[in-house]
Amino acid sequence: METAVNLGLKAMGAIALWFIGRWVIGLIGRAITRALLHNAMDRTIKTWIGSIVTIGLNIFLVIAILNVFGIETTSLAALVAAAGLAVGAAWSGLLANFAAGVFLILFKPFKVGDFITAAGVTGTVTEIGMFATTLNTLENVRTIIGNNAVSTAIIQNYSANPYRAVDLRVQLAASVSADDAMALLLKSVAAIPNVIANPAPVIEIIEFTESGPKLLVRPFCHNDHYWQVVYDTHKAIAATFGDAGFPQPSVARAVKNV
Repeated sequence: METAVNLGLKAMGAIALWFIGRWVIGLIGRAITRALLHNAMDRTIKTWIGSIVTIGLNIFLVIAILNVFGIETTSLAALVAAAGLAVGAAWSGLLANFAAGVFLILFKPFKVGDFITAAGVTGTVTEIGMFATTLNTLENVRTIIGNNAVSTAIIQNYSANPYRAVDLRVQLAASVSADDAMALLLKSVAAIPNVIANPAPVIEIIEFTESGPKLLVRPFCHNDHYWQVVYDTHKAIAATFGDAGFPQPSVARAVKNV
């Protein structure tokens, strides 16, 4: 009877400790969030700090509850460590993702909000987590990539520089003067909204084909205006050539005599 009473008291104490501990952890978590709110530190690092502190405090809380029941926590810690090694060996990929996440945080090849290509996926970074990085693609598809795959692949950060080039190719008919076409295009492309003046748009011949000369059309713009400039440049090319009455380039066909 006495054993049952003691066990009941310990259970009640453990329950009380759990709720009080969780309340205290919540207070500490909110205090850390407020302390980091106005800090210039990267948002991802703030998230990691909050997660690590919360996990650590919860581990201490569980150990304290086990102590209430008289369970030897030193031997338990050794058991947990051994289990951790076993799980780590089985989940080596998970540990690799964690290590890669630390690399991404320390060296910062990109940050939340950047538009990147990583591991073959192009999109805007919405989260750099402990084990995975999340992108929203142009099709508005949320894509989660393991940090190890991100860190070991080629990363292209389109937001790193203040402006970028829009590269388009235009085929001219053989009967069209390339100089006339380039002069007209330079004027119309430079007038497109959000095309910057420095560096100036580039209009050059890059190739001669059987159908005629091929032009490179390369305006520059700030990253936020990239797709608007892409679409408007296509429209400007069509309108400029249409107004000038340039013919469509003919398709060269090889003729084989039988």
